[in-house]
Amino acid sequence: MDQFRQIGEALGSLKAVMVFRENIQINQRQCCLLLDVFNSAYESIADEVIHNLKFEEKNGKWKVLEQPLREIHKIFKEGEVYIKHCLEIKNFWAKAITLCHNTDCVEFYIHNLLCSMPIVIEAIESAAETSGLDLEEMQRKRLINSNKYIKEYRDMKLFKWKFGKQYLLTQDLCNRYETSWKEDRWFLFNKIHEKKVSDATKYQKKLVDLLLRNLEVSETLEAKLFPSSLLVGSKDYQVRRRMGNGSQYKEIQWLGENFVVRHFSGDIEALEGEIKELLSLSHPNIMDCLCGFTDEEKKECFLLMELMSKTLSTHIKEIHGPRKRLPFLLHVAVDLMLQIARGMEYLHSKKMYHGELNPSNILVKPRSTSPEGYLHSKVSGFGLSSVKDLNQKGNANQNGNLSFIWYSPEVLEEQEHLGGGLISRYTEKSDVYSFGMVCFELLTGKVPFEDSHLQGEKMSRNIRAGERPLFPLHSPKYVINLTKRCWHTDPNQRPNFSSICRVLRYIKRFLALNPGYNKETDPPPIPPVDYCDIESALLRKFPSWGSSESSTISNIPFQMFAYRAIEREKMSTGCKENSESGSEASICGDELVTSGDETNLTVTEKKTSAAQEIINRRKLTLTRKSLDSRMKPGMLKGRLERPPQMSPRLRSLRVNSDKHLIPSPRPRIIRRSSSGHVSDSELT
Repeated sequence: MDQFRQIGEALGSLKAVMVFRENIQINQRQCCLLLDVFNSAYESIADEVIHNLKFEEKNGKWKVLEQPLREIHKIFKEGEVYIKHCLEIKNFWAKAITLCHNTDCVEFYIHNLLCSMPIVIEAIESAAETSGLDLEEMQRKRLINSNKYIKEYRDMKLFKWKFGKQYLLTQDLCNRYETSWKEDRWFLFNKIHEKKVSDATKYQKKLVDLLLRNLEVSETLEAKLFPSSLLVGSKDYQVRRRMGNGSQYKEIQWLGENFVVRHFSGDIEALEGEIKELLSLSHPNIMDCLCGFTDEEKKECFLLMELMSKTLSTHIKEIHGPRKRLPFLLHVAVDLMLQIARGMEYLHSKKMYHGELNPSNILVKPRSTSPEGYLHSKVSGFGLSSVKDLNQKGNANQNGNLSFIWYSPEVLEEQEHLGGGLISRYTEKSDVYSFGMVCFELLTGKVPFEDSHLQGEKMSRNIRAGERPLFPLHSPKYVINLTKRCWHTDPNQRPNFSSICRVLRYIKRFLALNPGYNKETDPPPIPPVDYCDIESALLRKFPSWGSSESSTISNIPFQMFAYRAIEREKMSTGCKENSESGSEASICGDELVTSGDETNLTVTEKKTSAAQEIINRRKLTLTRKSLDSRMKPGMLKGRLERPPQMSPRLRSLRVNSDKHLIPSPRPRIIRRSSSGHVSDSELT
């Protein structure tokens, strides 16, 4: 209840700020869209709560809503910070350069909201199935929730028609998701054009030309490089520090704001095509190039970018140590993995491959409203491979390890054939391999292979042979499975980043519904179904999902809905198969028998029998007399006895198809090599 109240307070604060919407000079349409979407989300959640839950149970059965609603509240507060930033009139020119290129409203804040809404709705439905005291009403609610996932609704158009308002996918909102950014650029173009004809200094007129040209950039009109004198010749241009010894990157102050400039020399004319391609990119999880400047005489180029706090590698070194076994809580690490995967998904949709993805090329900064250590991450270091900063490559060596630990086996093999020279090409799958290694460091705090006694050519040979880093014993298997698929020796077995994003969103859903496991001291939860298997099933049903094209955010709720439908289907199939074989370890058995493994299921799967529900409720609120008066004739009374359990001897036996009892085979023991790592063949 407190979390729901806090969401209402955040929305009220946002409405108070938006009273001054007419004063928003930059991204006004996107700010209005953000308010309308947040308001629709609050109304949708309120409507679900009113129709499914009882107010008097707010301190008990509403507990499952706490973490999902906490996520919604965090998104609302972050959106408020964004709107206040757009409303601020100070340093107009710097904000115009930054925000006209910015897509955070839709691709970050609304994306996060659309990921969280299915989780909140599922949590409410789960709580509703045990809400109240009427058993028939509980059964009706379970039947209604079950019918929601029938095959007819596993179609995008039918899903939006049936559940569009509930999941913020009305036709009006979907249209605004697509057009608000373009509309704001058009209005800013007209506003800046007005400043050009009004009284303006000579320097301001040059800034007007720069902004107008940037706003005109489209699929048919390329970006333009401006004279470097517009940047370095400005009176308020100041270099504050060089980011790294001998690095191309510098922190500067210009137009009253802090930026990062990538400064390099070379044949700029030959690189102009690549530079203009970089200037056309825009995504909240990549380092956007806001504008470019060149000095043709000195053959220098300056690319202006947003300032971030530090690299992911530096951040992990600062927070990881003996007192903190893991650098991030699991849900924070998964959130970072999703952001990095989304940035790479966007780059691959533009047919641009990174080749140097590692923690030194991922920049982070704190998210202002997050007390749990959430970070905003951006992928950097892509493009302009011919002018790669040699010192940056040297910085990729961490703790004495060489940079090739991030390269895929096929890249290492190609590098060997080229005699250690430049790599001729990178691929989508080689980036996926590097992403798997980044995930390992996020989850463990360790640089891959840092404890190996092999270095140089021997280590490179072992990587090509299938050696991989070894996870700690109690690492979450569902995240490990995804990571292992990413660093598979066979590139064809690695998923693309669109698939990785879908799996990570569903993992976030699982963690939100199991918030008690988000602590370092707790054992990792175990989902009832392997999410990578669900992704494989959905790729067969929706072949278009297998493309490298970045899907729109309006598809996310349906994708999570489809995941949930397949998960329920697989669990139901598992119940039937295990029931027919008489196995007591089935998922159905776990639902009907109270056991120690019950806590490993998601909240939706934690459904006990009707009689057990009565007993549990009686312990909390009712006396035995009042409970008996509510029971119908023939209903079980008293405490149910636990079904007889199999002895350890019988449990070690299984029945074959000929009804003969045979001993279960001993589990195969994987012996770790002396280096502490295992190969792909040992992991399977």
